[in-house]
Amino acid sequence: MTRGRKIAIIVLAAAGVVSTPLIWLLGSPGAGDLAGASIQAAVGIAAMVWALFQPPGNRTEDTAVRTGPTRASGGGRATAGIRRPQGRGSGSAKAEDTGNATAAGDGSSATSGIDYT
Repeated sequence: MTRGRKIAIIVLAAAGVVSTPLIWLLGSPGAGDLAGASIQAAVGIAAMVWALFQPPGNRTEDTAVRTGPTRASGGGRATAGIRRPQGRGSGSAKAEDTGNATAAGDGSSATSGIDYT
């Protein structure tokens, strides 16, 4: 679930918990009004708890298996596997039997496996 949707659900649930039961209970409530207000508050609280525990929607699961060899030169970058710049991605990353990664020349870099830089 995206962060925006999660926030929207929490805000709407909070509004539901506070608004309608409060309006119902401001008058002289009967047993039915009190029961309805309690049920609505409980449903709103359940919606908030549900939204809070939903996993983020941008989870990625990356897998690289039996990649070929790669070579970087002249300041280039080579990755035989998975590259997640600045640690992006919140899911799992798995690299198996990656090929050889070779770097030649100033400023070149090579990674065989998972590169989080």
